[in-house]
Amino acid sequence: MTKQTFLQGTLILIMAGMITRLLGFINRLVVARIMGEEGVGLYMMAIPTLLLVITLTQLGLPVAISKRVSEAEAKNDQAKIKQILVMSLLITGILSVGFTIGMIMAAPFIATTLLTDERTLYPLVAISPIIPIIAVSSVLKGYFQGKQNMKPQSFALVIEQVVRIACVAIFIKLLIPYGVEFAAAGAMISVILGELASLAFLIYLFKRKKTVKIRHRFLYYVKSGKDTIKGLFSIALPSTGSRLIGNISHFLEPILVAQSLAIAGISSSMATKQYGELTGYVLPLLFLPTFITNSLSIALVPSISEADANHDKRLIHHRIHQSIRISFASGALATIVLTLFAAPILHYMYGTDNASHFLVLMAPFFILLYIQAPLQAALQALDLARPAMLNSLIGAAVKLTVLFFLASNPNFGINGVAIAMAVGVVLVTLLHLASLHNKIGFMISWVDLCKMGLLLFSLLVSGRFLKTIFTGFETNLLIFILILSVLTVVYIILLFALKFITKEELTQIPLLKKWFA
Repeated sequence: MTKQTFLQGTLILIMAGMITRLLGFINRLVVARIMGEEGVGLYMMAIPTLLLVITLTQLGLPVAISKRVSEAEAKNDQAKIKQILVMSLLITGILSVGFTIGMIMAAPFIATTLLTDERTLYPLVAISPIIPIIAVSSVLKGYFQGKQNMKPQSFALVIEQVVRIACVAIFIKLLIPYGVEFAAAGAMISVILGELASLAFLIYLFKRKKTVKIRHRFLYYVKSGKDTIKGLFSIALPSTGSRLIGNISHFLEPILVAQSLAIAGISSSMATKQYGELTGYVLPLLFLPTFITNSLSIALVPSISEADANHDKRLIHHRIHQSIRISFASGALATIVLTLFAAPILHYMYGTDNASHFLVLMAPFFILLYIQAPLQAALQALDLARPAMLNSLIGAAVKLTVLFFLASNPNFGINGVAIAMAVGVVLVTLLHLASLHNKIGFMISWVDLCKMGLLLFSLLVSGRFLKTIFTGFETNLLIFILILSVLTVVYIILLFALKFITKEELTQIPLLKKWFA
């Protein structure tokens, strides 16, 4: 497995992301149909706590490892690469064990006092062993990313989802007779097994190459690793600030939701059900295009870092423009489809369209989410992680404030949570754009903005027209698929007509090179 170019690496990650996102939806369908809304609510209320602990364990090291390994690889300094791996594994290993124990001990307090639903204790305890698994896995992923080899991570993601889907139905059905809380714990166990299979694959690939022998003179590299730790933390600590703020926000979110809805007079059981609909049904659909934007972000860090080291400002601006253009294009179709067909999508997927109003409300604003990740990656690659962290802090504070005031109002209730999420997305994206403009003079041209608006407007008009021609799509799945297929063809034509995809980019895809070269 060799190094890939920026677009080749991005394409590999996008293909893997597409597969894993599809498999992830299958997994969610299985979980939702077996456990129901309340079970999904318990499952989703435990996830933010896990994400917070994982962020604390990683300390932003995956991004730092990718950047430092890339620099060492350019100099062919294998000793430096080994020292980076040794120190990273040591740090994350110690932290993961400590946080795993801490999470298990704190689970009763988190479940009963903070989340106000003692049933979340079981999924919280069940998911705890995943922390050291993800810690080691993230170090290896950072190592392969630094070598600009995106294939190991891509294959690992697919393996993780396949194993999870294979196990989830088994564990849920085994445990659901004991209650939905045990079923939620069973779903967590399937997540652990998937991550374990993914880690085993990464370790196999790492050992097969044998370019770095970790155990050989391990203590020597630990003792001489002071400068390496400084180099890693100079990137990791500011980078982890943004993730930590986001995870703290997600950790506090279900707590504030539960408390705010209680003030609004909504029972704990109903609050869990409504939050499950919003986070278990709606958000996964809104986050669907992010597998493309996240892929771009991963490939963007080493690419912009290299351009920055060579003082190539033109290439930096080109890469950011390129990532924004592709990210926006990837989210445009999802935005229009989710806005126009919210009810039938939810009905066909989950058997209920109770949460369709959330999709209609949030989808138009979440178009900005799809360019947010590449913008943040660009800031981190340019050693501007502190402005990115500040932007995330402001966005999280505003989101949680809006959430509390709106959700605690009986006139808004759970709709206030949806509005607060949309406000946070819009604010952080605009702040990231402002930071890049202030630091390197980057801005989206008026031509690009007009093309973005035209793409959305054309898709909206086409979608509404198709709804009037093809009736009965709410109850006939084949008609609904036909509408989406025609709209997708229109979307592809618009991408080429408005030059969201260029000939130069198509020539970098091996299968298409001979046609566009």
